[in-house]
Amino acid sequence: MTIQAAIYKGDKTFAIESRTVSPPGPGEVQLDVAYCGVCGTDLHIYLGHMDARVGFERAIGHEMSGIIAAVGDGVDGLEAGQNVVVRPLAACGDCPACNAGHDHICHTLKFIGIDTDGAFQEKWNVPADTIHVLPEGVDLAHAALIEPLAVACHDIERGQVAEGEDVLVIGGGPIGLLVALVARHAGGNVIISEINEHRLAYAEQLGFNTLNPKSVDVSKAIHASTGGKGADVVFEVSGTQPGVDLMTAAAATRGRIVMVAIHATKPDIDMFQFFWRELELIGARVYRPEDYDTAMKLLAEGVVDCDSFITDIRPLPEIQQAFEMLTGNPQAIKSMIKVGETA
Repeated sequence: MTIQAAIYKGDKTFAIESRTVSPPGPGEVQLDVAYCGVCGTDLHIYLGHMDARVGFERAIGHEMSGIIAAVGDGVDGLEAGQNVVVRPLAACGDCPACNAGHDHICHTLKFIGIDTDGAFQEKWNVPADTIHVLPEGVDLAHAALIEPLAVACHDIERGQVAEGEDVLVIGGGPIGLLVALVARHAGGNVIISEINEHRLAYAEQLGFNTLNPKSVDVSKAIHASTGGKGADVVFEVSGTQPGVDLMTAAAATRGRIVMVAIHATKPDIDMFQFFWRELELIGARVYRPEDYDTAMKLLAEGVVDCDSFITDIRPLPEIQQAFEMLTGNPQAIKSMIKVGETA
């Protein structure tokens, strides 16, 4: 069977090519891809930052939704016609992390759609154990937000946000906004720190209190608003040195700091504050199956205003224009690619 796929060619270029797709193998499911969101990692690939890892002949993409087209031998509990999303992780199953029950941070984890072909193609064969069946009535375009929402659910679980706690989210991009939404749903009093005026305006539209570190000393403002206490939980989602400086300055005594962002260079961290105020620093990477289940539930309940969160939707042949528009666009939140005709 011949399908259309968007292939990364390097040098900020995608090419739409015809590819032959095989039937699903044993333990696999074949999907008709409906929508696929453009992730920050996808943008890094487009900009050439991951060429050594990705190469130049790959269909990337992993924030997807679709419909099961066929199932391979040995697949139980799934059938053609089901609306689904993919949890795009492939663990080895036999390293110390996997043996301890932490296969989402497998020592040799492969990320499907980065280390292997992904969802910017009309049909996609994936391992059946990565499939999550969507609740009834969830729009397929909205469902493509479940992968980044699962990231946020994992972050909140790692931070153990509790009812009434003061929460600071540093960075109001797509993941930061989703972290803020899930933290608020967990009962946190959330403030977002962000320098992009468009993102600040959108966060305020969603009902959040915001601070712009260009015009306000955010640490002082957080301590003032909490009676001198500081933030019980801080999420560092900016990936910047100023964000790292703020995370320790704004944290309460025995505050919990969750490192969500991937920092391109090793940041300087004020370790004295961890001693002085008994702070905790917690790592958070991707998600577990239960985080996907939580994300699907929250999406179905309307915790995310999907229609406003999705900035634009373009068809697969316009993927090049979609990435060009996203580069340096201060107003973009989440761009979607409409991949297949089933969407």
